[in-house]
Amino acid sequence: MQKRKLGNSNLEVSALGLGCMGMSFGYGPAGDKKDMISVIRAAIERGVTFFDTAEVYGPFTNEELVGEALAPFRGQVVIATKFGFAPDPNGGPRWSGLDSRPEHIKQVAEASLKRLKVEAIDLFYQHRVDPNVPIEDVAGAVKDLIREGKALRPFRGGSANDPSRPRRPAGDRGSERILAI
Repeated sequence: MQKRKLGNSNLEVSALGLGCMGMSFGYGPAGDKKDMISVIRAAIERGVTFFDTAEVYGPFTNEELVGEALAPFRGQVVIATKFGFAPDPNGGPRWSGLDSRPEHIKQVAEASLKRLKVEAIDLFYQHRVDPNVPIEDVAGAVKDLIREGKALRPFRGGSANDPSRPRRPAGDRGSERILAI
């Protein structure tokens, strides 16, 4: 399996990664847990080292699945997970909107660490841009998590961001390599 370095970091991952969303969310009923763990582990046997999940998938169950499947392989694989959605205030399975406030990002990180069964998140990034939170605040929260050892790599953008949003540096609050999309 070919390898790639992500961005300017020394984070090396397989050229092919496995997005795990569909195993427990999004494309019909969730797959059988034992079967999905077998799929993830078969990917490792074939050289895949990069796995993507998010708290919103399930919700929460996809991170739990990925954490369980990859627990024996920590140090050999890279797990990416995402933040940025607000849970249903009534405790339902749906999400009520976006929430990238720094205090929420830190709450998500703590919960994701437990579900993924890791001490630090390899790659932690914003799922959707929250127009109500300055990108500098988002970057600052992730930088704080890196400083605390709860995340290992700086935020360098996001997932499915709106290309019409202006691009600007994240400024003093974040990593010098951070660029808002």
